Amino acid sequence: MLYLPYVSSARQGEATSPLLLASPAAQTGRERLRHLVIGSPEGVRSVIHSLHVLRYAEQALWSQLVTIPESGMMITPAQGEMFSLLRRDGPELRG
Repeated sequence: MLYLPYVSSARQGEATSPLLLASPAAQTGRERLRHLVIGSPEGVRSVIHSLHVLRYAEQALWSQLVTIPESGMMITPAQGEMFSLLRRDGPELRG
């Protein structure tokens, strides 16, 4: 079984289960925000690096890259949470 903080994958024999993303409790007086970057491995690494250069998020705080299973991914929100989606094309792929 894959183990990352707040991420779990299907147990052996449950390959059709979606990837589950939990909603951990925030530190007292702080709001918990979750950031997902979904794309090619190179694209995800590039965004993580860019956010590090901007001093927004340390690279070491991100999980390892996780493959999204064919069964999909499920986000479990806390009561009252909202989300916004930004879709953006990355730089041109080198070939």
